[in-house]
Amino acid sequence: MTNASAMTALQSLNATNKQLEQTQSRISTGFRVSTASDNAAYWSIATTMRSDNKANSVVQDALGLGAGKVDTAYTAMNSAIDVIDDIKAKVLLAKTSSAEDRAKIQSEIKSYQDQLRDSIGGATYAGANLLQTDSASTDTTLQVISSYNRDSTGAVVTGSIDIAYKNIRLIDANATASTGILDKAGSASSVSLLDISLSATGMSAITGTGDVAKFDNLLTDIEKVLGKMTAAASELGAAKSRIDMQKDFVSKLMDSIDRGVGQLVDADMNKESTKLQALQVQQQLGIQALSIANTNSQNILALFKG
Repeated sequence: MTNASAMTALQSLNATNKQLEQTQSRISTGFRVSTASDNAAYWSIATTMRSDNKANSVVQDALGLGAGKVDTAYTAMNSAIDVIDDIKAKVLLAKTSSAEDRAKIQSEIKSYQDQLRDSIGGATYAGANLLQTDSASTDTTLQVISSYNRDSTGAVVTGSIDIAYKNIRLIDANATASTGILDKAGSASSVSLLDISLSATGMSAITGTGDVAKFDNLLTDIEKVLGKMTAAASELGAAKSRIDMQKDFVSKLMDSIDRGVGQLVDADMNKESTKLQALQVQQQLGIQALSIANTNSQNILALFKG
């Protein structure tokens, strides 16, 4: 009534089939821990770290976007400094030139001023122009997300790389305020370098008695502007360098987390492939053992029938 041999063979075959199913799942998915039931602790850790890496991916994208904005502004700022240098040279040349020559020099200065407006106005990346912002706006700072940190309690703190617009603004989008570096040439004359003119009317706005004093004051204003622009370029350059370093760090951090997760949940494909072959053989032997056990029972029944 009870075929003990067949029961033993069936239990062994079921165990083999269960292991074979598990091994095939690992080979097909590449994971030895793919669900919480495989290993609750490892699955929980891996899920949390994968979530952190998704956040790091967003940080990396934000850094890339910020890098584009800062790099565009930095390039335009350096170009503007070169143009101001050219304007300074022309003003210095005009100081001792005749009225006719000054008119020719003024036409060159006008072309430089147009170039400044074009290069600054065109320094836009993703809809943002860091060199031409509105001083009346509540948006006063460029904030680039640089890190995502979560402590053991789950509290999140994000880091950022900040650049104050007022420190790098060349032209104020708010024409009434005109607080940009190029909007006012300085305390000596308060004349915008974008509007200076070497004509008698234009020079009358420059403080000082006589042409020599007026030109010296104008050159002093230009030097002040160059100093502010150099400081602004330095701030942009420092931010650009920091963003690049942080991008590199976040990339390495994400790779490190991926490796750590892999060590917890990835399957050893060489080991699993070898195990699969062994289990397939065990399965075949188990089927044969079950067949033999059933055959023995049938032989005993045949004797009774005889």
